[in-house]
Amino acid sequence: MFELIYRPGLLRGKRILVTGGGSGIGQTLATAYAQLGASVYIAGRRGAVLDEVARSLSAATGSAVQGRVCDVRDPDAVEAVLDGIWADGGPLDGLVNSAAGNFIAPTEQISNRAFNTITDIQFRGAFYVTNGCGRRWIAQGHKGNVVSIIATDVRCGGPFHVPSIMAKAGVELMTQSLAVEWGGYGIRLNCIAPGVLRTEGSATRLDPLSERGWSATDNPMGRIGELSEMANVGVFLMSGGLGFLSGETLALDGAGQRANGATFSALRALSAQQWAEIRDSSKGATDALKPQRGANQSTPTADSTVTREGKA
Repeated sequence: MFELIYRPGLLRGKRILVTGGGSGIGQTLATAYAQLGASVYIAGRRGAVLDEVARSLSAATGSAVQGRVCDVRDPDAVEAVLDGIWADGGPLDGLVNSAAGNFIAPTEQISNRAFNTITDIQFRGAFYVTNGCGRRWIAQGHKGNVVSIIATDVRCGGPFHVPSIMAKAGVELMTQSLAVEWGGYGIRLNCIAPGVLRTEGSATRLDPLSERGWSATDNPMGRIGELSEMANVGVFLMSGGLGFLSGETLALDGAGQRANGATFSALRALSAQQWAEIRDSSKGATDALKPQRGANQSTPTADSTVTREGKA
């Protein structure tokens, strides 16, 4: 639960789907929406995790929270989930594209399979879900709201996580394009670009910098971001009082990108041995999640596995 700056019940009556809602930023936003009275669907690949998060949030907030197993890389699976949600109570009011996969590695070590996995989740997956909702909203004359999670590195490049930042840059362009194309239907689309946030994924798989040349004091505000701040920004964009805000990206990074450029630039100084240590540490953290996904759902990285910010 988070300390929110909004009046209780602000989102009561809203129906919102959050992809990647079983962990990380996706779970953060799902929690905030449920706290404010929305009915929330969380989609991801790990059914047991989704069910547990949904039960916990429902009990804590009193709102209806349901899990939907879905691999956003599969357009047929996406369509089936959306059909089920619409049949469960009518059209969604909001969508959050938070399902993501990421790892850090020298780009020359990234396999084509790893590249495809990351971009299929973040780029194609975001399009499948957004377009599926958009078609339904347009057909029914229903005003919708899409919030997509990208990253500040779309503004300056993203060394050492090139597949992810390529995909997120595409999602930002999709947002800007559809804001124009669908604006006449009353559909809004915006992005949040977080900097370094305190999440489980960043701590175990995406944050080697604290031991290898980076610290929170490098940020102009002398710290990293908190999930409660992400929750408040997510509610801001999903609320109904901003009907004229569309096609924009809000950065939540304490001006870190403006001061320091790309997030992982400091990794240029790492040796081959240090990169091997990062790869092995990342692989170990990801392997620990495999029993929750199922043996047939392994995913590749530069070497063998993909670490995830929000599980697809």
